[in-house]
Amino acid sequence: MAMTDSEYHKLADEMFSAIEDAIESAIDDQDADIDIDASGNVLQLEFQDRSKIVINKQEPLHQIWVATQFGGYHFAYVDSKWIDERGNAGEFMPFVIDSIKRQSGVVLSL
Repeated sequence: MAMTDSEYHKLADEMFSAIEDAIESAIDDQDADIDIDASGNVLQLEFQDRSKIVINKQEPLHQIWVATQFGGYHFAYVDSKWIDERGNAGEFMPFVIDSIKRQSGVVLSL
């Protein structure tokens, strides 16, 4: 059965909220320098060196896309997990945690 738009937004919003909460904790605990800009379907993270990670919802495809300085990735919800559709990045949340660490040195706890 196909996912509805409402189900998609609920799942994607949960992921966005978890990332924002983990970053807020890192800012408090590690004195991390990360700016968060959540606007509409886009969550943009900017680090001390001015590099960015952009995470956005692709509603028509029911995907979450992630752009890092290392490349772009598309995640689809499969078997209760957000998985990179190309198979290179694995699951969404471990990928985002690793990308933030690689790009900024900040370690997130989720």
